[in-house]
Amino acid sequence: MTQIALLESARRTIVMERDAISALLERLDEHFERACGLMLACQGRVVVTGMGKSGHIGNKIAATLASTGTPAMFVHPAEASHGDMGMITPQDVVLALSNSGTTAEVIQLLPLLKRMGVPLISLTGNRSSTLALAADVDLDISVAEEACPLGLAPTSSTTASLVMGDALAIAMLEARGFTAEDFAFSHPGGALGRRLLLKVSDVMHEGDAIPRVGPDQHIVAALLEMSAKGMGFTTVVDGEDRLLGLFTDGDLRRTIDQGLDVHGTPVSQVMTRGGKTVSPDMLAAEALRIMDEFKISALVAVDARQHPVGALHVHDLLRSGVT
Repeated sequence: MTQIALLESARRTIVMERDAISALLERLDEHFERACGLMLACQGRVVVTGMGKSGHIGNKIAATLASTGTPAMFVHPAEASHGDMGMITPQDVVLALSNSGTTAEVIQLLPLLKRMGVPLISLTGNRSSTLALAADVDLDISVAEEACPLGLAPTSSTTASLVMGDALAIAMLEARGFTAEDFAFSHPGGALGRRLLLKVSDVMHEGDAIPRVGPDQHIVAALLEMSAKGMGFTTVVDGEDRLLGLFTDGDLRRTIDQGLDVHGTPVSQVMTRGGKTVSPDMLAAEALRIMDEFKISALVAVDARQHPVGALHVHDLLRSGVT
């Protein structure tokens, strides 16, 4: 095939699948609302099932539902006939995918599901099919034609199924009031999870790892403490361990510029008084925002009495994946 022919084939496929998706809009009616009602009332899980390409789409739909606030899992229909029916309980709702509506492995499950009293939602391309007629609710995902020129490989039909599954998942998300923080709990290893779940207390240095000197100690003692703790700064605390200020790399440069005696000058004379502090319960992402805004590389976490309870360097946040 020439390059032009290849591009034309790709364009034709995309247009056909686009049209298949557009046709779904006209079929969104009370059947969709009833399907959502069954899923919202479900006390167990949405069990998704399907064979072949429909099974692959079903796996993705189950994963999308589970990550957006609707407990769900995929059960292979052939395996269900050989023991995995035990995964399905009367508290569940089954979402079955079959473009023909006559897939043998799925049809074999119908008497068992009826006997258990499990609500059944079907996604089919034939509302007169065995599966569609047996379902409590059938969602029409029929397509005018497959993008495959042979009319054999599931293409437009699987795309329509996937989009209808996404429509169900997002409708559930909005109906449940699912939030970004809820999403983060389902994705703790992802960037969103780190931004919304990781707190300052999860990454800060605590206890003896917090650099500390008293206000009357000389600058050289502060330098030794900074070197020993490797934080690039040290806290300056009073006799009751309350934060008075910070001595940072910037303070050290200013000390050198002024020609002060590091062995005879108390650190209180050159420290940055107060300084930016955070709560250990603050989100780590917010702490990073503060560092960016004020062009600083470290923060001290304090409690309600202004006692240092943690030390945080920008490198700690970056190593934790907070961006």
